[in-house]
Amino acid sequence: MKIYEYFIPRVPRRILLLIAASVWTAAGGILLTRGLLMVVSYPDNIIYIIGGSTIGGLLFYVLVFLHISRKHTERILKIKIERPCAFSFFNARSYVLMTVMISSGILLRLSGLVSQMVLCSIYITMGIPLFLSSIRFYYNFIFYNTIYSK
Repeated sequence: MKIYEYFIPRVPRRILLLIAASVWTAAGGILLTRGLLMVVSYPDNIIYIIGGSTIGGLLFYVLVFLHISRKHTERILKIKIERPCAFSFFNARSYVLMTVMISSGILLRLSGLVSQMVLCSIYITMGIPLFLSSIRFYYNFIFYNTIYSK
């Protein structure tokens, strides 16, 4: 065994599902919290913003995130190593995509190119599918032994 192998944080696949669920919950929670804190600045439009963002978020969840979360769950469950690296809940492509999305959100907020009203709608719209997608990971974590026992 190579020396660096001792420093790789390894966890069972079941725990990898919990880590993925926690990361997706945190990301969704951060976006929802930011969006909802910003939306109170627009009391005249609050119903439209929350309503439109909820519809958009649910559509985005059904059309995109259901597929993405299923793909990540299946990939985690098919990992051949019994105790993979704790960071392998995402593949390399997903880490790049996550970095681009976070950077874009920060740049949009700091640049002032997009109004705060639009930005809070984007945050809520993206937070909903992230948060809902985490449920699949929690489900598979909770029922791992029942569903995947050999």
